[in-house]
Amino acid sequence: MSVAAAQAPVAPPAGAHRRRVLLASLVGTTIEFFDFYIYATAAVLVFPQLFFPPGDPTTATLQSFATFALAFIARPFGSALFGHFGDRVGRKATLVAALLTMGISTVVIGLLPTYAQAGIAAPLLLALCRLGQGVGLGGEWGGAVLLATENAPPGRRAWYGMFPQLGAPIGFLLSTGVFLALTHWMRDEAFLAWGWRIPFLASAVLVAVGLWVRLRITETPEFQRAVAREERVRLPMAAVVRHHPFALASGTVALVATFVLFYLMTVFALSWGTSKLGYSREHFLLLQMLGVLCFALTIPLSARYADRHGRRNAMIVATVLIIAFGFAFAPLLGSGSGWGVLAFLALGFGAMGLTYGPCGTILAEMFPTAVRYTGASLAFNAAGILGASPAPYIATRLGERYGLASVGWYLAAMGVLTLLALLTVRRDPPRERP
Repeated sequence: MSVAAAQAPVAPPAGAHRRRVLLASLVGTTIEFFDFYIYATAAVLVFPQLFFPPGDPTTATLQSFATFALAFIARPFGSALFGHFGDRVGRKATLVAALLTMGISTVVIGLLPTYAQAGIAAPLLLALCRLGQGVGLGGEWGGAVLLATENAPPGRRAWYGMFPQLGAPIGFLLSTGVFLALTHWMRDEAFLAWGWRIPFLASAVLVAVGLWVRLRITETPEFQRAVAREERVRLPMAAVVRHHPFALASGTVALVATFVLFYLMTVFALSWGTSKLGYSREHFLLLQMLGVLCFALTIPLSARYADRHGRRNAMIVATVLIIAFGFAFAPLLGSGSGWGVLAFLALGFGAMGLTYGPCGTILAEMFPTAVRYTGASLAFNAAGILGASPAPYIATRLGERYGLASVGWYLAAMGVLTLLALLTVRRDPPRERP
């Protein structure tokens, strides 16, 4: 490549293209999280009864949670695989491949035989599909965040970076709404016989929409500049581990409380509310949907704050609130009142939005462009292994043995660990200037 070509400026994206980019990042992560959440919901409501040997319900639920955790183990492999191609080939093509991996795995779950039909093969096939979901999501999140942040104008990086994060509450609302409608309009027998398969099969339509949107965008300006300057490395993962180990470690631990909180508010809360507190599936899912609205509202608030006062400061404030929420966990969830449970969900999901809004941007800024896809994805998904994958299992064990208060202490302890990690993260400027 000539010196003139390497130094040629890359034109900033136009407003229309930026809007397509934000839509592509939002739609893609909405689909990914929809697929992920329908599994999480089914892991509580369906899989313990249909995919595992009959016996003790608690044992079946714990086995179902074990398959749920498999995706978090697979996600770092997905981030390494897709991160390699995302940093070598480009963000756009890699995001399309990640979406297909996640989508196909989800649709196949809707076609699987149950334990009564296939015996031990049923949970094994379920686990295999869950691994596929994890690999796909491992490559999806980092690319979507980079697609948004690397197209952001000066001073609005956190605002752009929060658009893929909005896919989480939107995907949750869609998946929970589907299950709520099914449980309302179908008898339990029909729902367990075939109705639960509908959300998994219907995700094929959403994947087609996501592919159409993503195929219409172009590569990010920052990646194009990295190509022009010949900054790409041969093995991005090796470069991250060798040259950026502190950023990888601190970024991972800085998101542990985020993951613990989210899966306590979704998987654990749904399981505990329906099995221990006497709520019907329909009632508790409706309460969760109302709580998730607070999740969606606080994401843009935290992004605005992060652009004005710094991503690190925004994450620290959110983490302090998560620690405080840990002490209110048991009194609210175990209050015996529907209003108390709603307050629990609103406060918990609200705190989740405050930490989730800027977390993608802060991770992206911790790594240079040449290894950013790999580095941010590895940190995010390693945090999922440490935080999310064991959270429903640990919380269920703690709640059974020591009561709900111990679950709140567990959340608060993870918040303290995250706070310590955030204090080691490099300070970012209060506001970027054009």
